[in-house]
Parts: sequence; C-alpha cells; structure tokens
Amino acid sequence: MKNILYILIWFPVLIFSQEKISGMIMEANNNQHLGLPGANVYWLGTTVGTTTDIDGKFTLSYKNEYEKLIISYVGFKTDTLTISDPSKMVHHLLKTTSELNEVTLTSRKQATAKSYLQAQNTFTVTSDELLKAACCNLAESFETNPSIDVNFADAVTGTKQIKMLGLNSPYILIATENIPSIRGASQAFGLTFIPGTWVESIQITKGAGSVVNGYESIAGQINAELVKPLTDNKLFVNLYGASSERLELNTHLNTKVSDKWHTGLYLHGNTHNGEHDVNDDGFLDMPKFNQINIMNRWQYIDTEKGFVSFINLKFLNDEKQTGQLNFNPKTDKLTTNAWGSEILTKRYEISTKFGYVNPEVPWQKIGVQAAFSNHKQESYFGLNQYNITQNSLYTNAIYNTIISDSRHKIKTGLDFTYDHYDEFLDVPNLASDYERTERSVGSFFEYNFDNLNNLNLTAGIRADTHNLLGTFVTPRFHMRYTPWEKSAIRASFGRGKRSANIFAENQNMFASSRTINILNTTGNIYGLDPEIAWNYGLSYLQGFNLFNRKADITLDYYKTDFKNKIVVDYENPQEVNFYNLDGVSYANSFQIELNYNVFEHFDLRTAYKYYDIKTQYNSGKLSNPLIPKHRFFANAAYETPIKNNGHWKFDTTFNWLGEQRFSSTLANPSTYQLSEKTPTVTTLNAQVTKVFSEKFEVYLGGENITNVRQDNPILDAKNPFGSNFDTTFVYGPIFGSMYYAGLRFKIN
Repeated sequence: MKNILYILIWFPVLIFSQEKISGMIMEANNNQHLGLPGANVYWLGTTVGTTTDIDGKFTLSYKNEYEKLIISYVGFKTDTLTISDPSKMVHHLLKTTSELNEVTLTSRKQATAKSYLQAQNTFTVTSDELLKAACCNLAESFETNPSIDVNFADAVTGTKQIKMLGLNSPYILIATENIPSIRGASQAFGLTFIPGTWVESIQITKGAGSVVNGYESIAGQINAELVKPLTDNKLFVNLYGASSERLELNTHLNTKVSDKWHTGLYLHGNTHNGEHDVNDDGFLDMPKFNQINIMNRWQYIDTEKGFVSFINLKFLNDEKQTGQLNFNPKTDKLTTNAWGSEILTKRYEISTKFGYVNPEVPWQKIGVQAAFSNHKQESYFGLNQYNITQNSLYTNAIYNTIISDSRHKIKTGLDFTYDHYDEFLDVPNLASDYERTERSVGSFFEYNFDNLNNLNLTAGIRADTHNLLGTFVTPRFHMRYTPWEKSAIRASFGRGKRSANIFAENQNMFASSRTINILNTTGNIYGLDPEIAWNYGLSYLQGFNLFNRKADITLDYYKTDFKNKIVVDYENPQEVNFYNLDGVSYANSFQIELNYNVFEHFDLRTAYKYYDIKTQYNSGKLSNPLIPKHRFFANAAYETPIKNNGHWKFDTTFNWLGEQRFSSTLANPSTYQLSEKTPTVTTLNAQVTKVFSEKFEVYLGGENITNVRQDNPILDAKNPFGSNFDTTFVYGPIFGSMYYAGLRFKIN
C-alpha cells in the first residue's frame, strides 16, 4: 500500500519530466553570467521552439525523438546541445561573435556555379563570369555561356536577341530580382536597357520555371540580380572604348545614410556615332546610338526585427539611327530620298520589394513586390511607322513557411498584373490602331520536399483569371535525385501560356518590303489565340576527378511541345504571315557540357548542342529558319597567381555554328534568291585583364578576331524601296572584327 502511494505521488512528476524540459540561457561574461532574454530555443528539424523570458529562462515541450537543442541569438554564436537527460535543468552560456577566434577561409569562387542540391536545373553566372567579356549590357552578358544563344535580330538595328532551348526570348521569362521586366513593348530591345555593370549575378533555369513568377515562361527563366548599395563598392567607374568608336561610361556611387538605410546612384551612358560600311552595300553596318540610363536604389535592413526592403527608381532614354549612309533624318524621314530608321525609347520605372523574416521563427517569411513602368517607343523603318506605349503594373505577395519540419517547405501567394498597350502602325495592309488592356489575377502554391540526402522535389500549381486568356491552371514540377556521390539526376515538366505581341516582338519585319498579314480574326489578341506549350526535361550532372583535378559533365535534354503557337511565317519572301498553329510545333534540345580545371587557375569549358525544331507552316512542316542544328562551344580561362595584389586574367571563347535554313526565297526573281542553307560560322573572342590592385584594373579584348563576316546581309540593298528589299536574313557577324579596351576603378 505504501509503494502504491509513492507511485501515485510521483507519477505526475515522472510524466511531466518526459514532456517538458526547462533551463536558463545566459551571456558568457567574464564578470557575471546574465540571463539572456529573447534567445531562440528549438528542437533541430522541428517547429517546436520558444524564446527565453526576461530572466533568460525557458520551458519547452519534449519527446523521446528530440535529441538536438538549438540555441541562437543575434550577435551570439549559435550552439547545438545534445539532450540525453531531459530531467536535468539546462544551463548554457552563449558566446558573443566578437569573442570567437578569427577564421580565415580560402577558396576559389567558380565563375559559373551549378547546384548539386536544387530540384530545378539552375546555374548561377557570377560577376567574375560577366567580366570575362567586358559586357556592356545584359544581351552581351551571355557570350561566354553555352546554354544561351546570342544572335543578331536583323541587318540594320544591330540588336542582339537570345535563345534558350532553341526558342526566342519571348518564350523565356526574363526578370530583374524576380520581377518580370523584359516583356511586351521592351521585348525587342529590353536586354540592351540593363547595363552589364549593374548586374551582380544571373540565375538561369532551364525548362519550366517556378509558378511563383507567373505562367508565361515556357523555355526557362533568367533572373538578373542587381548590385546592392550595402555590398557594392562606394565608388565604381568603368570606362570602355571600342575600335568601332563605341564609348561607354558606368559610374556607381553608394553611401550609408543611417544604420539601416543605404542608397546608390548608378549612371550609365553609351554612344556610337561612327559610320561603317565594311561590305560596301551603302548601309551602316551598325546603328548610331546614344543611351542614358539612370537608377537610384534604396536599401533598408533591420536584422533584429527581420525587415528588409528595396526601392528602385529608373529612367532610360535610348536613341538609335540606322539606314543608308546618306540618310539624314531631318530631310529624309519617311520619304524615298534615302532609306533610314530611327527608334526612340523612353522608359520610367519604379519598383519596390519588402520582406519580413520572423526573428523567432526564421522559416516564416513574407515578401511583397510591386513594380510600375511606362514604356514608350516611337520608330520608323523606311516608310513603315511603328509606335507603342505600354503601362504596366505588377504586384506579388508571397508567404514562406514549413510544414512539420524544415524538410517540408511551402510558398503560397497572390499576384496581379495589369498591362495597357497602345500601338500605332502605318504599314500597308494593316489597320493603324491597336489598343488593348490585359488584366490577370492569380494565386499559387508550391511545395518543396528535401530529405536532406538524395531527394529534392518541387511541385507547384497556380490558377489565373485573365480577361483575354480566360481562366486556366498552370502546373510545374521539378525533381532532383542523387543516386551516388557527386551526381544529380533531374526531371521536370510544366505548362506555359502567353499572349504574343506580334508587332513588338518581330520589329525586324518592318525593315523589309514584305506585306504583313494576320490570317486569323476570331481570337482576342490581334485576332489570334494565346500560345500554349508544355516543356519536359531530363538532366544528368556528374562531378568527378580527372588526374586529381575537378571536373563535371552535364547532359540535358528538353522538349517543348506547342499546343498552340503564333506561327511567324516568312516562307513567302513577299509576305510575313501570322496565324494560329494548325498541326505540330516542337523544339527538341540536347546539350552535353564538360567543365574541367586542367591545372591550377586554368579552367576549360566545352559544350555541344543539337537542335531539332520544326513547325507546321502553311507550306508544310519545316525546320524553323536561322537556327543551327549543331553548335560547338569552348571557353578557356587562366589567371596567374596573385602577387602584390595584382595578377593577369586571360579568357578566350570559341563558337562554331552549323548550317542554318533560310526561309524560302524561291518566289523571288533569281537575282534575289538565296541558297537553301547558310554556310557555317566560326567566331573567336578573347580578352586580357591586368589587375594592378583591388582598386584598379585595365582590360583589352577583341570580338570576332578571325574577322568572319556575312557579305550580303541585306537583300536588294541597292533598291531599298523595291519589292525585294529585306534585312531579315542575318545569320552571322556583319561588321567583322572589333577591338576594345577599358578600365575599372573602385573604392570599397
């Protein structure tokens, strides 16, 4: 009876001791140990946690499977305690970070980093990679990257366009700090509106992207992270000059306003007013241009309360003039005196981001993004006139948290997009005014599972209601599995949907005598239906050591299958026809890439790409024009060891493009008929950089050093107002070799 009584008395105590632990967290101080209020105390891999009270004491739930107790506090070293006896009070001293011994880590940052852990096939292009080509804008930032193809859009504007998985940039979601930025009216020239020195890094995702960023991406996503006032140099100057008489100046000024506020002013100007006609066709080989680009950034960070925010103000003025050498805009604009073109663009933009991270529950985050832009382009191409104004509003709210433990993460939120387009055309056979408003409201949910070992998957779905595209659902899925060491097998699929801005995205057609026709009339957008496609992908990444040096090999295969596509049909040389797809259209892309650190400070990257891209045209199923079926790429980079803060950098990029199909010219007179395919094209770029110190460096480089040129890029250049004039048959460089030099100066 006595034993039973003891059991009844102590049973509640025993039960309590198995469900709770308690203790006190103190600051490690030489003089006295003070209780630390507000310290985070939680079990590893769970959401079970608490904070200490004003005396530094806590009580926390306990289960037998809980073993590791995490204790963290801002300004102190985070500790992990092993709890073997929960009945004992926990007394622990936290050390301030200032008491920690200094640790020096030495590593070599990769210019392009691939992840073995993420579910998505994403790689990051760092600032080191961007400096390899002294790139002047975002369009020129991909010259040393095998996954992005860079081509000229036409023979007169000098505009470069990019392709991913064999598809043009409208099928790529291009964002600036995860806010979609190159779309609609800015699609043709927008990549030249982001100066290269403003870009801190670029994340490139192949295949269907995340549902968080919208429903439009089909081939992939490109996100440019901009430099930040807090981490960028206080002063940065980049001066660039080229043998083509192109001059550029970039200046960054960053300053600390208060403990929480930093601001930066970024100025970019470029100009080119030289006249070049290497092939003697009477046309400028590259346009004259002047651009002023200004950005003011404000950055707010409160680490104690978990708030972070950015405010960006941007202004752009871009002026281009091209055409025949004797063209004078003041007297010859929109006349047949001489063929010429001017493209004048003004753009205003304001964007903001706000984020909150719960300091006590760091896996709970809230983010809000908002951006407004006004984009206005006035232009003419010979006798054709095209103006467009676009006002856009984008808002997005995202909530991040975990379910059960940190292996299960979710993102959910809402977004709203508004676009108003006002287009004016003065071209034969088309109406002059096109005006429309697009509004969409969407919600999304994305789940990520990471077993912290060999499996990581992301599954997302979003539902959107669009006033012209209707109500629709967009699923996206990515998975990474690691069967053995240093490997990653990835699979993905996803759906994309978009409205095609047929005039803004195909402005090169205005620089021709082709008649423009829209063959459908019942759709909501220019009489056409929205574009819909599915993208499927497989990727295998394997790292290994070869002769004791690091290497990796990647094999990618992606297929894009269009359910509807706006076919841009150039197969009649007198016309450009737009119509809805009636049949099949697909893009198969295969790439094998090898990266090898041959010896210390010397990296080699090689890649081979194969494209099979076909579309059902009215004239039959054909390969898409001006896309090489085969491409080989190689990049070699070497840096000498650093001595007295200085060293040398050498970088060379080789590109070989296979034959490309010309769209048919059989209906032309024989004088203006082209062969069925282009010749192959080989280009070589190189750059040498001398780093004198952490503050100063100079660079010297050359593009297309072997001086490869397309001799006659303009059809019937001698008769630009005739019926056979056409500038759209561009497959290679026009200007030939070009050399440049520049300097960079910075103060941290």
